[in-house]
Amino acid sequence: MSRIAVIGAILENPRESQKAFNDTISSFKVLVKGRMGIPFDDQDAAVISITLQGELDEINALTGKLGNIPGVTVKTAVSSDLKTA
Repeated sequence: MSRIAVIGAILENPRESQKAFNDTISSFKVLVKGRMGIPFDDQDAAVISITLQGELDEINALTGKLGNIPGVTVKTAVSSDLKTA
């Protein structure tokens, strides 16, 4: 069943991890409904929020791949199963 999820990510030293991060998200673009990024240049960090809709396995796969990128920390909040029409 489909779920809604929000992935919150912190990129430390984003110049080093941003390309891998963006490439990973692009490979799951069918799930992505929205994305917001806020740079913290004075801290050499960035915070990114990604809103998704998809199967739990797909959401978990994306979260795992993002979390394996050096310098990236992720947390995910996931809805319960959504009713489908």
